[in-house]
Formats: sequence, structure tokens, C-alpha cells
Amino acid sequence: MDEHTDGLTQAREAYAAREWLTAATRFDAVPIDRLAAHDLAGYADAVWWLGRIDDSLRLSAAACDAFLAGSRPVEAAASALTLGVLHLARGDETQGVGWIGRAGHLLEGVPECPVHGLLLHLTGVEPSLRAGQPAAALDAARRVRDVGRRLGQPDLVAIGLNGEGRALIRSGQVIDGLRLLDEAMIAVLDGELASFVSGVLYCHTIAACHEVAEVRRMARWTDLAERWLATFPAAVAFGGLCAVHRAQLHVIHGRWDEAERTALRVLPDLDANRIDYAAEAWYVVAEARRLRGDPSAAGAYDEAHARGRDPQPGRALLQLLGGDAAGAATSVRTALTAAGSDDLRRATLCAAAVEIAVAAGRPDDASAAADELAATAATYATSGLEAMAAGARGAMLLAGARAEEALPVLRDACRRWYELGAPHDAALTCIRLAEAYRALGDEASAAAEETRAEEAYERLGVRRPGREAPDGLSGRECEVLTLVAEGRSNREIGERLFISDRTVGRHLTNIYNKLGVTSRTQAARYAIEHGIDYAEPRSRSRRGSAGSTDATHPARS
Repeated sequence: MDEHTDGLTQAREAYAAREWLTAATRFDAVPIDRLAAHDLAGYADAVWWLGRIDDSLRLSAAACDAFLAGSRPVEAAASALTLGVLHLARGDETQGVGWIGRAGHLLEGVPECPVHGLLLHLTGVEPSLRAGQPAAALDAARRVRDVGRRLGQPDLVAIGLNGEGRALIRSGQVIDGLRLLDEAMIAVLDGELASFVSGVLYCHTIAACHEVAEVRRMARWTDLAERWLATFPAAVAFGGLCAVHRAQLHVIHGRWDEAERTALRVLPDLDANRIDYAAEAWYVVAEARRLRGDPSAAGAYDEAHARGRDPQPGRALLQLLGGDAAGAATSVRTALTAAGSDDLRRATLCAAAVEIAVAAGRPDDASAAADELAATAATYATSGLEAMAAGARGAMLLAGARAEEALPVLRDACRRWYELGAPHDAALTCIRLAEAYRALGDEASAAAEETRAEEAYERLGVRRPGREAPDGLSGRECEVLTLVAEGRSNREIGERLFISDRTVGRHLTNIYNKLGVTSRTQAARYAIEHGIDYAEPRSRSRRGSAGSTDATHPARS
């Protein structure tokens, strides 16, 4: 036995044992002409797990050719499907669709086999879900499941159940859909499925939970996915995807520094191999920075947008506490128009629309958005959507001077946010509760809620947002006015708030108009007489980032 034969044997054994790094290292040492078609396919799979996607694409194409040369169309079609999936993940739709189409042609006239089920999943289930056609996705997913049952293929059965569950969720049948997702994951937890299929199902399940704001279930499956990944000596590809979901949870739970670090750590690999997850990672970074009061949040939204991720509602919320309530209202309104009839996409937009409309003094817009969000929450009935809907309705009622109606709604929203472990959302709701109590003459309860909110903001390391100001002043205008009262020049104010001199001038014009004053001296006197003292966010700092701008504010996610 020569050294290459021995190395090939070791490579095959390591691959069978899912020791990807060892397998890839051993395969690397064997001349390519010594590798059989199944060796090329295994080699391609091993390097994919390590994040070597270019090598995986090259080897999968070689495997496809080798299988065809050996008159093995089924295996060739499987390799073609792999190539299609990898190219689509990179954002290369032309090559992705082309390879999947080639797989379909290779399977023509071939008796039903598992690859037919995979082809149906990629051409029927996933495109229909992306196109917002859950009924078509449901039909295709059930056919995938049936193929798996006929052929005794647990991988296909689980893939079909997962697709069926996601289609039901998109149809508003959330309880049944989540039940099917959980059922499919039982096979994963029992170790019955191929590693790649297990990873895909973890990702689909966690993403589906995030989409409907089923936070606790999302956290549970993310925990289990991380434990599963820890069983592999190397799992770079799925590790990066899981890291993005963990970062999403960090944002909800107020761990914004961790969210940003986690997302940035995996971005280089995601940019090369999963452009959709790279876009989501940048959005997570933007949200973490926005909530923390970092001025480079706008640049991070731009990065997400450049990769195909709609930067709303985060970008509109960034405008809001930057002092541009009218612009924020326009942005969120056009985002709702772009979202069309997609209830779940519209839900987070509606939550932001209520906050923005209240700040902009547009009660009709706030009421319409709150009503739509309430209807969506009633349809999907998940923990996160119900909390969002209660918070939005309470804010709308409070802004309409209906404190008696708002109080029980806000109490319910606050309870829900605390149960979900969302401290920032809970703190903002506490501030609104304090306003409701105060409007009803209960100063003691108002003070208690304000104390609870202040303690939360202290732990989070940000200033309290949304503090009431007289004469319609925005939070950013109050910040500018505070610095004017300190005798700061426009340039000094701009440097302190990380905005341009021109932006400072625009804020001053708005302030003068709202207060009916004509000079800095009069404005400063007003600030002193009304006790306006808006401190900057404690954690605000200059953070280097591609495309960073001066817009910044901490606001609700």
C-alpha cells in the first residue's frame, strides 16, 4: 500500500466519522486523479463544513462530472443540487438556478429516489415560501414528506414536515405549524438525520421562530443548535449561521455589545458564503448600535441594505430620535407600502410606525398601525407579537389622552416584555406606565415605575429615551437646547452629538420656531426655566465603521 492509498483510506475513515478537518487534510494530500467520484463528493462536503466554499464548489462540479462519466445520474444530480444550493447561498441566482435545473434534467426518466424529494423541496417549497405563496409551499412540502415515507427516508420526511410547518405558520396556523417544526426536530435530536440536513433544519426552525417573534422557542432551539455544533471538531459554516441567530437574541435581551461582537466575528465568512445571513448580521449590528446610542448605526444599516436586507424599521427609528419625526414617518410609511400584504413583515413596521406617529403627533396613523398590529398578533398569537401589540396599543391610547384605557394595556405589555427577558422594551413601557399613573393622579405608582425604568436604563448603559419635553420639542432638540444653555457653539454642539454644523443649525431653527424665540439667549433662558437637561448617552462613542454617519439614538427595537 503506497502513501497515497493509505492517505485516501484515512480520509475516507475520517469523513465517515464526521471529522471534517482530518478528512480534508488527508484528501488534500491525495492527487486529484486518485479520487473516485464518491471521494470527490465526500471531499467537497468536508471542506464545506470548514468554510472552504470555493474548494467545495470546484470539487462538487468535479464529482458531478465523474458521476456522469460513470453513468450514475442520480449521484450526479445530487452533486448538481449541492452546487445549486451553494451558489444561491452566495447570492448567485443565475448559477444556482442553472445547477438545480440541470439536476432536474438528470433525473428525467429515473425511478423515484430521494434526490427527487430534494429537488421538489428546492423547486417547490422554498421558492413558494419566498414568494409569499404558503398554499403552494404546503402542497409541495406534503409531497416531499410523502416521498420520504414511501422510500423510508427520514431525512426527507423531516424536511417535508419542516416545510409544511413553515407554510402553515405563514398561513396563520401558527400552533399547528410550530407543532410540525418541533416534530421534525425530534428526528434531529435523536441523531437520525444526516449532519447537513440537521443543520438546515436547525436554521429553518430558528428563523421561523424569529419571524413570528416566538422568542422563547427561538432561544431554546438556538441553545440546542449550539450544543449540537459543539459535538463537531469543526463546523464553520453552520456555526456562522447559528451565531447570527444568537446575536438576534442578544439584541432582544439587551446584550448589545455581545450582539455586535458575535455578528462582526462571523461576517467575513458570511460575506463570502451566505450573503443573506451577512445582511442580517449587519442589521443586528445596526440595531445594537442604535439601541446603544452609537452614531455608526446608520452605516451598519447601509451595509445591511447593500446586501439586500431592508433596513427598516431600524433606519426610520434612527431618524426619529435624530429629531426628524416627519422624515421617520415618511420612511416607515413607504416601508409599509413596500411590504405589501406580508403580515409578518408589516408587524415590526407597524410597531415602529406607532412609536413614530405618536412622536410626530399623528394620532390617526398611530391608531391605524396599532389596530393592524393587534390583528396580526391575534392571528399569529405568539409571545413577541402579543407583547408588541399591547405596547403599541398602550402608547397610542396614552398619546390620545386616554390614560384610563391605556393603563391596563400597558401593564399587560410590561408583564409580557419582562417574561420575554426584553429589558429595553420593558423599561420603555414602564415610562409610559408612569405617564398613565401620573395622568390619573397616582404619583406614588408613577414614581415607582420611573424608578424601575431608570434602573433598567442604568444596567443597559443608555440614557432614558422618550422623556417628555414641552412645546413639542424632540429628544434631539432637547439635547441641542441643553448644550446651547451651556454656552456651546454650533461646532461644539456638533462635535458633542456627532452631527454636522448644518444639522445643528436646522435643529436650532426648529427650536426657535417651536418656542417662539429669536436668539440663543432666549432659547437658553427657556431651557433653564423649564429645567431641560438632557444628558448624552453614557456609552456614546466614536466607533469606526464602513459608511458611518452622524445619525444616532437609542430607541426601542
